[in-house]
Amino acid sequence: MPRIIDLTLPLTSGAGGICIELTHRLETDGWNASKLCLYSHCGTHIDAPVHFGVGAETIDTITVENLVGPAWVADVRPIEPHALIEQKHLGAIPKGFKPGESLLICTGWSAYYGQEKYRDELPRISAELAQWCVENKVRMLGVEPPSVADVNNIKELTTIHQTLFKGGIIVVEGLANLTSISKPKVTFIAFPLKVAGGDGAPARAIAIEDADTHAFPS
Repeated sequence: MPRIIDLTLPLTSGAGGICIELTHRLETDGWNASKLCLYSHCGTHIDAPVHFGVGAETIDTITVENLVGPAWVADVRPIEPHALIEQKHLGAIPKGFKPGESLLICTGWSAYYGQEKYRDELPRISAELAQWCVENKVRMLGVEPPSVADVNNIKELTTIHQTLFKGGIIVVEGLANLTSISKPKVTFIAFPLKVAGGDGAPARAIAIEDADTHAFPS
């Protein structure tokens, strides 16, 4: 039987960019309901190219077929804070990688979610690796930190995102539980909320081990 692993951070009220307010109670109103106020890039989320001014593609117009497919898992642990992740950290993956497949970078960084370190000391994608992803036609690039680049360096942040977006790569950030994956290759699925005109949106992401990755186009 395939093993399914949830790669999604919980949306917890009070966490960065998340406010959840109870609006109705079962005891008084007959049902429970809440109002959700979510930053478009909170928790596990997907960026749209328009997020950094690359074209006009918004989150609701990303083709759903491109959000499902085979993905390689690069375990780069142990990783230092502020480290640059380069092609050499991918090990043997480049030898077997095929255009249209995806790449997940396992850093274990989701363990710091909720701490200042999670955002301010994140390991990030190097310009060299971003270019490798473009040249090798990576479909989705998934990382555990809240961004693929240093959020405190607008030049780096812009350069890395624009490089990936111009290369047609879908950026998935804030993944969790990548350390639970035991296979070098999985089926990766990440579906964002269909926010009309959105620059990004929270997503539910999963990995499926032992699934038939040949069932998906590459």
